[in-house]
Amino acid sequence: MPAELRSTHHGMTMVLTISNPEHRNALGPEMYAAGVEALSVAESSPEVRSVVIVGEGSGFSAGGNLQRLQANRQLPPEHQAQSIEGLHNWIEAIRTFPKPVVAAVEGAAAGAGFSLALACDFIVAASNAVFVMAYTNIALSPDGGGSWSLSRALPRQLVNELLMCAERISAARLNELGLVNRLADPGQALATALELAERLNARAPNALASVKELVNEAGANSLNQQLALERDHFVKNLHHANAGIGIAAFLAKQTPRFE
Repeated sequence: MPAELRSTHHGMTMVLTISNPEHRNALGPEMYAAGVEALSVAESSPEVRSVVIVGEGSGFSAGGNLQRLQANRQLPPEHQAQSIEGLHNWIEAIRTFPKPVVAAVEGAAAGAGFSLALACDFIVAASNAVFVMAYTNIALSPDGGGSWSLSRALPRQLVNELLMCAERISAARLNELGLVNRLADPGQALATALELAERLNARAPNALASVKELVNEAGANSLNQQLALERDHFVKNLHHANAGIGIAAFLAKQTPRFE
């Protein structure tokens, strides 16, 4: 069975399924390209208000395919560089996608699979899920933005432990640290992620897009820069039709139906 990234729909949520069961849902260039394309199509579709990324079966993703990496050692370095650029294009597409992206994690999220989950706006994980940056086990270093995401969320000493020692960390511990939003019963990560997505789908898409951009920019901006960006987004959203819908519904004690 070929490795693929399957796209299905659950209401207004697009579900992207990492399907490579023969290799524990290992990632590869064909998935990276499919992920970028799927998000590009979804960005302009009013029928899609959120995205959930999930692995097929009992695991999220084992990260890179070691057989492919071993074979790539016999090729010019540029070949592997191009492959990593494909992964990084997908990571950047998730970060800049103006709609919420939720990772639904069962089993293991390892290496680039962990990085992929970290790139999402929310992580829902089964209570028995495990996460590991296993790169140094095979004398490699991180990719997929894992070092960037972890360094902005956790203390340096803990990041070094995760990256240098390749320590496994549980979903429960990541939940305590604020990196996992929801813990689900084993086998229920997707269902729980879809419930979260439905909550997000009911909110104004323009407001969620503004929040995502503001959060993404906050780390690099000075306070003055962030205040200016908040001002511009607030004014733009106040004059959007959805603000009129939301304010009127709140005053009338009704449930808004946003465009």
